[in-house]
Amino acid sequence: MRIHTEVSLPAALALAFTLLAPAGAATASSAAPPLPTCREGSLNVAASASDQPETVRISVTNHGRQACAVDRIPTVVFDDLDGPALPVPEGGSGPYRLPAGGSAYAAVRTLDPSATELRVVDRLTVAGDPSHRGRTFDAASLGAPDGIRVWEPVTTWWHGSAAAADAALEEHTD
Repeated sequence: MRIHTEVSLPAALALAFTLLAPAGAATASSAAPPLPTCREGSLNVAASASDQPETVRISVTNHGRQACAVDRIPTVVFDDLDGPALPVPEGGSGPYRLPAGGSAYAAVRTLDPSATELRVVDRLTVAGDPSHRGRTFDAASLGAPDGIRVWEPVTTWWHGSAAAADAALEEHTD
């Protein structure tokens, strides 16, 4: 029996590439396309006071008709202070899937419990994704009529519930 090389060579190459691919690697035909970033207009961003001192609860809800992605780390900026709240746990940006009608929750600690210094600001801005402008909340609406006390603020990643976000922040309190 004679093997037809024009048929077996491509099959052999495909088999070789499959065997050499790292375990768990997606092939081009099975990889799902990345979710688009949520349009800012289809998101509702909210912030409210927490029963925990120096803590703000935030949420984002997708009012669009399809799933989309926000950054897994909410962007929280305090008035004119430099930089956003740092994420806990540490980590880089990545997508967080929001189904149509779905919400995500995070907790923000504005003041490090061991702080010996602080700044007071009149507002904070929250965005679901760093490419968005975000929504600004004044201090009084967050239960801080004399201003938001800030020093080394941190934010959790987005979570599926407010309780999970609170627990994540508790886990990272010094």
